[in-house]
This record gives sequence, structure tokens and C-alpha cells, in this order.
Amino acid sequence: MADRKTGAPTPRVDRTVTGESWYGRDISGESFDRVAFVDLDLTEVVNRGATFTECTFRRAKFNCSSHTDAAFVNCTFTNCTLFDVRFLECKLVGSLFERCTFDMMKVVGGNWSLVGLPNADLSGASFSGTRLREADLTAARCQGGSFRDVDLAGAWLAQANLTDCDLRGSDLGALAPDSTEMRGAIVTYQQAVTIAVALGLDVRAD
Repeated sequence: MADRKTGAPTPRVDRTVTGESWYGRDISGESFDRVAFVDLDLTEVVNRGATFTECTFRRAKFNCSSHTDAAFVNCTFTNCTLFDVRFLECKLVGSLFERCTFDMMKVVGGNWSLVGLPNADLSGASFSGTRLREADLTAARCQGGSFRDVDLAGAWLAQANLTDCDLRGSDLGALAPDSTEMRGAIVTYQQAVTIAVALGLDVRAD
């Protein structure tokens, strides 16, 4: 199991739910604490404001589900499928993803600070206006993905692959260009200056 960069241990769980199908269910407003969900089917689930605190999801299917103003705080996702899932203004602070798939995942707004996404394949995912402060994106594969207007302050980006990634408007102050692949990445002029300075260049107006 991957470790959280903060050093915090994986939260213990108080009960386990195995093999349930929530297909198409509306779970808006529901609350779950320290529950381990194993082989849970959340396909096409509608979620407005539900909260999951220190829960564990193993082999869960989030396909085509929609989550708005929901919270998954300090949760652990292992071998989960997040195909075409939508997170709108959701809070996932401190959560950890390992060996998950994110094809066509769309994240708009919300707070994903301290989220662990090491080695994640985010090439088919998009983030817009999301707070990813101090997120662990070590060796994440983001080629062709989109991180627009994202707060990446203090994020771990070492060995990440940002080839052809749309980074416009995002905070790149934590970027380490010497250990991050960025060929073809889309950036603004201001971001280009930030990257040049990080490379040790002496940037001047004329």
C-alpha cells in the first residue's frame, strides 16, 4: 500500500460492507464514517452533499457517477475505477488513490489538498479551478491531460510526466523542470517565465 506523504497512517475502519450494488442510487446527504467498502458498485450514483470520512474503497466502481458538494475526507481508494466520474466542488482533502483508473474523470473546483496520486495515470482526466495544494503527484502520468487554473502550491511533482498537458492558469511554483517531463505542455507567457526562472535562467524585460 502506498504511503501518504504526510506520514499519516491509513485510518482504521470500524465495519466492512462487501459486494453491495448502489447502481443508480441517490445517496445525497448520507454520511459514512470509517467504513470499508469492498467491491461496491456506485455506477451512475447521484451524490449531492454526502460525506465519507476515513473510509476505504477497494475495487469500487464509480463509473458515470456524479458528486456535487460532497466530501471524501482522508479516504483510501485502492484498485477503483473512476471512468467518466464527475466531482463538482467536492472536498477530498488527505485522500489517497492507489492503482486506480481515471479515464474521462472531470474535476471542477473543490479542495483536493494533500491528496495522494503517486504514479497515477491522469492522462485522460481534467482538473479545473481545483485546489491541489501539497498534493502528491510524484511520477504521475499526466500527458495530454488538463490542469487549468489549478492551485498546485507545494505539490510534489518530481518525475511527473506533463507532456502535452494543458497547464494554463495553474500555479507552477513547485515545479522542478529538471526532474519533470514537460515537452509540448501548454502554458501562458507568465508561466513560461516561472519555468525559465526555475531552470536558473536570468529573465529580463529586454
